[in-house]
Amino acid sequence: MFAILFCYLFVQGIEYWLKYINLEHMKKYGMNVPSGFEGFIDEEVLKKTHAYTIESSRLSLYESLFGNVLLIAFIFGGLLNVYNSWVSSLSLPFILHGFIFFILLSYAGSIIEIPFSLYSTFKLENKYGFNTMTMKLWIKDFLKSILISTVLMGIIISGSMWLIQTSPYYWWLFAWGFFLIFSLFIMYISPYVIEPLFNKFTPLEGDELEDKIRDMMNKAGIKVSRVFKMDASKRSKHTNAYFTGIGKVKRIVLFDTLIQKMDMKEILAVLAHEVGHWKKKHVLKMIVRMELMSFAAAYIAFRILNTDILSNIFNAPDATFFSKLVILGFLFSMVSFPFTPLFSYLSRRHENEADRFAVELTSDNESLATSLIKLSKDNLSNLHPHPTYAKFYYSHPPVVERVKRIRSLGA
Repeated sequence: MFAILFCYLFVQGIEYWLKYINLEHMKKYGMNVPSGFEGFIDEEVLKKTHAYTIESSRLSLYESLFGNVLLIAFIFGGLLNVYNSWVSSLSLPFILHGFIFFILLSYAGSIIEIPFSLYSTFKLENKYGFNTMTMKLWIKDFLKSILISTVLMGIIISGSMWLIQTSPYYWWLFAWGFFLIFSLFIMYISPYVIEPLFNKFTPLEGDELEDKIRDMMNKAGIKVSRVFKMDASKRSKHTNAYFTGIGKVKRIVLFDTLIQKMDMKEILAVLAHEVGHWKKKHVLKMIVRMELMSFAAAYIAFRILNTDILSNIFNAPDATFFSKLVILGFLFSMVSFPFTPLFSYLSRRHENEADRFAVELTSDNESLATSLIKLSKDNLSNLHPHPTYAKFYYSHPPVVERVKRIRSLGA
C-alpha cells in the first residue's frame, strides 16, 4: 500500500512541478507582445493576463492540494473502510446499495467543491470582469446540476448493478455496451433536454449571419437543424461557439458574447474550424479511441475485482464490490497519467487539421487568426505557456504558435 501511495505522490509531484515551471515561464516572458499580435494585445492586457493566470493557478493549486489530502485520507487513512461499513450496515438490496454508495460520494464531492466554485465565480471572475452571474442563479444552477446528476447517475448505477447481478461473468462487456449506448443517447438529447435547463437558445432566423452560416454549411456538405444564439452573457463575458448534438439533430450554438465581440468574417472562421472537426471525423475518432480504452479498462476491472488483490494490498478484508470499484478508479486515474501527453498531442493534431480545413473552406486565414487573438485577449489566456507544460496538458496548440501556423497557410 505504501508503494502505491509513493507512486501517487510522485505523480502529483510531477503535476505540481509542471504547474510551477509554467508559471515561472510566464513570469519571465509574459510581458512580451507576441509578433503579429500588435494592435490587439498591449501592455495593459498582458499585465491583466499575468495577474489572472497567477491567481487562477493559485486557486487551482489550493483546490488540488485540498482534494489530494482528502483523497489520501479516504483511500489510505481508513475512511473508505468506515464509509463502506456504514453503507453495508444499512442492509440494502444490491442495486440500491450501489446507488446509495456512489450517489453519496458524488454529493460529498459536490459539497467540497462549493467554496472553491464560489470564490472562483464571485471573487476571481468578478475581479477580472468576467462574472455576470448572480448568487440566485448560481444556486439554481447548482441545484439543477445535482438533480440532473442524480437522475443520470441513478440510471447508470442501477443499470450497471443490474447487469453485474444478472451476468456475473460477462457484466463487464454488457456494462461497456450500456455506457456506450447511454452516452450516445445523452449526446442526442442534450441540446433539447439538458442544455435548455441552463440557457436560453434563440434561433438566428432571417439574420444575415444565419444566411452566411448556412451557405458555408452547404459548401462544406453539412446539414444542421438550426443556428442558435445562447445567452451566455447572463453568467460570464467569456466567448465561445460550438457544435452540439449528433446525427440529424446537429445544431450550431454561438455565445451572444462572441457575436458582440467579433465581426462576421471572424465568426464564420470560428465556425469553419468547428466544421473541420466534423468533416475530419474528429468526434467519431475520439469516441472510438475512448471506447476502446473503456473496453480494455472494463475487462481489466473484471479480472481484478474477481480476486482479493485489492483487499490484500489496501488492508481491507471487509471491502465490498463497491469499495473495490472506488480503489480501482483511483488506480486507473494514476496509471492513466503517463498517457496524458499522448492524448493532448492527438487533440492538438486535430485542432491543426481543423484550422487548415477552415482556411480552405473560407479562403480567409487572417480572419481565423484574428478571431483566435481576440478569443485569447477576451479570455485572458496565457500567451506564453512553458513548452513542456503545453505538451502535457494543452488540448489546443498554444495560441501564438497556432496563429503563426494559420498565417503561413495563405489564403
